[in-house]
Amino acid sequence: MPTFWVVEKGKPAGPFSLDELKNRSIKPETFVKSDTMDDYKEAHEIPAIRGLLGFKATLVQPQYFASLDVRLLAMAIDYLLVFGIYSVVALVLLSFANQQLVKIAIALSGIVIIPIARSVYAVFMESSKKQATLGKQLLGIKVCDEEGRSISLGRSLLRNLGKWLSTLTFGLGYLFGFFDRKQQCLHDKLAGTLVVKERLL
Repeated sequence: MPTFWVVEKGKPAGPFSLDELKNRSIKPETFVKSDTMDDYKEAHEIPAIRGLLGFKATLVQPQYFASLDVRLLAMAIDYLLVFGIYSVVALVLLSFANQQLVKIAIALSGIVIIPIARSVYAVFMESSKKQATLGKQLLGIKVCDEEGRSISLGRSLLRNLGKWLSTLTFGLGYLFGFFDRKQQCLHDKLAGTLVVKERLL
């Protein structure tokens, strides 16, 4: 059975079992964290506590937005991941290639394959339950809609196609984020998405 920590008077208290939580003065907005959670959430966001105390889930507006430097670092990590996989595959193919032109074609194909593969990977990962690529997960950030909900596959596709537009405009699409309170780049505005970071107490 999971145990829970509760923020009371600004300090964590616990751990408590689910049964013990019934005797605490927990409100829907009380911050709670289980031993399996990475960060605190409001009580109404946790299904087990909602069922126990009869709370209704309410939509929590995003408040903490990922800065552009963190987002670019996450992208660099993702590119390194895709590059590593491509390099292994390319080395295997090169070992079987006999003609010089074929070897050159395999080596140069990464210029096209790597960006496309990273985009496809991002489309599926950002619309998954994780809401993030591996790079974003490592840095504690994720993609959501403007209401804080996970995004659909279609919206993720639109967002990642928009990234090509942001890039092909000599990076001007990314500059939008410097002047936006929510750090939204051009592709975020087109898709109606946000990149948010984990809530901090």
